Parts: sequence; C-alpha cells; structure tokens
Amino acid sequence: MNNHDERIAKMTFASVYPHYVTKVEKKGRTKAELHEVIEWLTGYDDKKLQEVIDAKVTFEEFFNGASLHPNVHLITGVICGYRVEEIKTPLTQQVRYLDKLVDELAKGRKMEKILRVK
Repeated sequence: MNNHDERIAKMTFASVYPHYVTKVEKKGRTKAELHEVIEWLTGYDDKKLQEVIDAKVTFEEFFNGASLHPNVHLITGVICGYRVEEIKTPLTQQVRYLDKLVDELAKGRKMEKILRVK
C-alpha cells in the first residue's frame, strides 16, 4: 500500500462527510439525496450512517462494514485525476466510487443515473 492509499485508509469518514454535504447542498441537492447515494453504495441507512460518524470510523473500517452494491462495477470515469475502474487498491477504489457518486449528485445528474438503474 503506498502513502496515498494509506492516508485514505486512515482518514475518518466523519472528517470527510461534512464536505460531501456542503458540496451537494451548494449545488441545490439535499442531504437526503446524499444519504440515498451512500446507502445505495454501502447499504448503510441513516441510523447506521450516524453511528459510523459518531464512532469516527476510518474509511478502512467504513468499507469493511459495508455491503457494496452489486452494480458498483458500473461506476466509471475520472475522479481526482484517477480513472476509478483502473484503481488497483480495493479500498482506494471504494472511496473513489463514493467521491464519484457525490460528484455526480453535485453536478445535477438524475438519481436513476447515479444509482445505475438499468
């Protein structure tokens, strides 16, 4: 694991979550929509999400406890300069999946497109 991957693994979800909220709300989306996207990706409902925020879990713990949606492989494209489908470290890829979904939400994509509904 390189330094970049290690830094991501040790960051807490709680430290990044407010930035996700700010990003989507600034673009006219809601916290409820953000939660819907997070739940689709991880299986975490509002109650579980609040628990992981309160417990200040790391991204590593956050994704270890998650049940990823079977369609995550449909999340493709570039985020933070990386093509998500080509990221080799599973945890880093999962965090970037989340970043990508938040980004799509903030950019005004339709919810069914973000949630990869066929």
